[in-house]
Amino acid sequence: MPVDIEAYRRRLVDEMAAGGCWPGDSPWVRAAVESLPRDLFAPERVWIWNGEEYRPVERTTAPLGCPREWAEAVYPGRYDATVVQVTDGVATSSLSCVSVVADMLDSLMPEPGHRVLELGTGAGWNAALLGIRAGPGRVTSVECDAELAAAARERLARAGAEVAVRVGDGALGVPEGAPYDRVIATYAVDEVPWSWVEQTGPGGRIVTPWGRLGHVALTVAPDGRSASGWMQGLGMFMPSRYGPDQGREFHEIRGAVPSDTESPFPGDPRALTDGNLLFALRVLLPAVRIATNTGGSGGPTAHLHDGHSSWATLTAPPGARRATALQGGPRRLADAVVTAWRRWESGGAPSLFDFGLTRTREEQYVWSGDREKGPRWEAEG
Repeated sequence: MPVDIEAYRRRLVDEMAAGGCWPGDSPWVRAAVESLPRDLFAPERVWIWNGEEYRPVERTTAPLGCPREWAEAVYPGRYDATVVQVTDGVATSSLSCVSVVADMLDSLMPEPGHRVLELGTGAGWNAALLGIRAGPGRVTSVECDAELAAAARERLARAGAEVAVRVGDGALGVPEGAPYDRVIATYAVDEVPWSWVEQTGPGGRIVTPWGRLGHVALTVAPDGRSASGWMQGLGMFMPSRYGPDQGREFHEIRGAVPSDTESPFPGDPRALTDGNLLFALRVLLPAVRIATNTGGSGGPTAHLHDGHSSWATLTAPPGARRATALQGGPRRLADAVVTAWRRWESGGAPSLFDFGLTRTREEQYVWSGDREKGPRWEAEG
């Protein structure tokens, strides 16, 4: 049944306002989102997860208006993304959730007239928002998928956004357009490409998702030999298509690798929903992925896996005196989490926003408190 898409637009704007998600220091972000709503950049086919696989939802099923299911997929809420491409059963491109888009644009701090480089055009919405702020012809966006790039060009043209879209590997940047005042990525990297630092002018700013859990804002040093900055917030991001293989999901590993150890776990699985602890574990155990379920009759549960051959399940049944860890595979993931958890606590339990990152030509490292004097947090594997 057709619905009024304008009602969905208003609902999202109001939901962002009610949740305090519009950045107060960057009022232009809300104005840009209202003038270029996300449905203008959503393809005719989007995808929703039905619990087992992604299912396509077509806009054309209601020729006299916008079908409700499509509208709800494009406007799922301020903390949810819209999948716009699925490849071999895996989501490979999305319209990011508006709260993260707003937060990252605020962190980028673009100004009118800035030269902006975006890595990961996707549907083109973020590039269009940047174009409103920086101005016509000031934004260059790179997309590795030629079909996505072509579709984004068409949408940007229809919206009147003068943004240059190029096909290429975002990790390489666009050196012929350098130096840029601002660089922003819409996909996650584990290591910030040095080319992004090289192509950003001194004092310029780089904002990128880091490690699929959070994003960082770096400022290039006056001598151009490094870039440093603070973590800005949490959020899940799709990884670079040119990055390492993301491996298998928990259920695949659990189904192939039998459990071989059951032991007490000295902690509450519900604590793994704390963003500060979760981020610290991501820093210390970059290969370990954690998902939690705090409801259900069986009590709170956490699932851990490494994407390859090891897994663990942490449960705290109602009435039990302590949690239990069930593990399988060559790596004891529950034990690794305990060790990293204790290390974080002994280091003062820094919050997400106490962590910073520095990139030089030779290395990248994470620190907390102070870049020069604060402790460095080396990954444990």
